[in-house]
Amino acid sequence: MNPRGGAGTAREPGGGAASPSRRAVIGWGGAGVAFGAATAGGATALARPGDDSPPPFDSGAPVPFHGRHQAGVATAVQDRLFFAAFDVRTTDRAQLVGLLKEWTRAAERMTAGHEVGEGAYGGLPQAPPDDTGEALGLRASRLTLTVGFGPSLFDARFALADRRPDALVDLPRFPGDNLDPARGGGDLCVQACADDPQVAVHAVRNLARIGFGKVSMRWSQLGFGKTSSTTPDAQTPRNLFGFKDGTCNIAGTETARLDRHVWVSGEDAAGPAGWTNGGTYLVARRIRMNIETWDRTPLAEQEDTFGRDKREGAPAGKAGEHDAPFLKAMKPDSHVRLAHPDSNRGATILRRGYSFTDGTDGLGRLEAGLFFLAYQRDVRTGFIPVQTSPARDDALNEYVQHVGSALFAIPPGIRDRNDWWGRALFS
Repeated sequence: MNPRGGAGTAREPGGGAASPSRRAVIGWGGAGVAFGAATAGGATALARPGDDSPPPFDSGAPVPFHGRHQAGVATAVQDRLFFAAFDVRTTDRAQLVGLLKEWTRAAERMTAGHEVGEGAYGGLPQAPPDDTGEALGLRASRLTLTVGFGPSLFDARFALADRRPDALVDLPRFPGDNLDPARGGGDLCVQACADDPQVAVHAVRNLARIGFGKVSMRWSQLGFGKTSSTTPDAQTPRNLFGFKDGTCNIAGTETARLDRHVWVSGEDAAGPAGWTNGGTYLVARRIRMNIETWDRTPLAEQEDTFGRDKREGAPAGKAGEHDAPFLKAMKPDSHVRLAHPDSNRGATILRRGYSFTDGTDGLGRLEAGLFFLAYQRDVRTGFIPVQTSPARDDALNEYVQHVGSALFAIPPGIRDRNDWWGRALFS
């Protein structure tokens, strides 16, 4: 990343030279409804604003930052994740607005492969540099930064109570939840996805640095090994239980399904909620997987639990992964049967989950699982109905537990260099 120009520098957000070289590095480690192979997947590669035909895929190329929708939702799912939730410490509305503007400008540069501000070196020796520097020499790696606003932001601090959308509800407590308050909630969230973990960490680290004194990180999660895909021609990923996940996920190219199930528009964005037009809603759930128990479970029971075979990912009684499932051929408590849209009056979500490993739990067991990210037009017709039945009856509950939870309203995309995250909300 080099903002100073010259041969090999990245393209400036508004034009300029070509992207610098970034390296690929070894990644770090990081499921109810989450495992689904049953919920609504396919792809968009590096789509240009206003252009539905993506250019050829390049794992190191920048993803366009500007557009009607924020990148990182229907974008082709990258390999790595760094997700962070923040509490706002300032009570000054102008300071918060100023921070969101700074974050937007920094994100424009980082997603294009540039350093933040004046860069990591060459400035005044007596002052800290504008960029932390660990991404120097690395490519853009398809970095996307997606920002959202939690329900707690709409309190009396910033006079936003009357702008809180009806869909930004408090999620119910589902059966089996064992939620840790330290792993949930937050006024703001930042989802950084990239094909290089260091690029993702660098991005969130620099936003946190810019926000010092105004926001503080509440919790975060590293993720590796995407467990769902928005690219229909890509191989379906497997979760840590070894099963293919996200077979029927909404594709980034399925414009009609995205408009129906993911993007907010029309009556959903009327009145005080008008600022959400073109946005979406994100449910983030940290799901602990009981790896050791699962690993001692017979194969037949594993397959019955999911409702799919382990080799091909084919639904029960079928031969191919993408064969239409016959739900009645599955056991009544199988995960696919309970989470499938046909069992939930068509309720459909777009999933962008990642596996995680966070050491051990102190009892010799792996602290591992699925960091589940679900995007939808309205959680009341998306995640809540999809999760309700599996939370109560899913055979998979013997092997998983939801331990963290958060909900965020994702505002629309950044239209141009004069726009910023949350402009319509705060205007």
